Amino acid sequence: MRAILVLIGLALLAVVVLMAIGMIRIEQQQGASLPRLTVGAEGGQLPKFKAETGSVGIGTTNKTVQVPTVEMTNKTVAVPEIQVKQAGASPTPAPTAQ
Repeated sequence: MRAILVLIGLALLAVVVLMAIGMIRIEQQQGASLPRLTVGAEGGQLPKFKAETGSVGIGTTNKTVQVPTVEMTNKTVAVPEIQVKQAGASPTPAPTAQ
């Protein structure tokens, strides 16, 4: 039950945020009315809404930019090593250099 309430709350929060940044605009087109109760019930009226959503365009464009070049060289350096030994187990061999 809590999970459903959390999901509903997150959905409402998302709608409020989208409305705040202008991605969703909701306008009520027609008001609601309650059904008239007599011996028989007459149908009520649901409100009408018109919703407009924004759009986001994603694309690419070609531009010339400066790109640094990197030169790779091989050097021998000392790197840290970690050996893990479990209690009562035989020692594990150290990894070999590739």
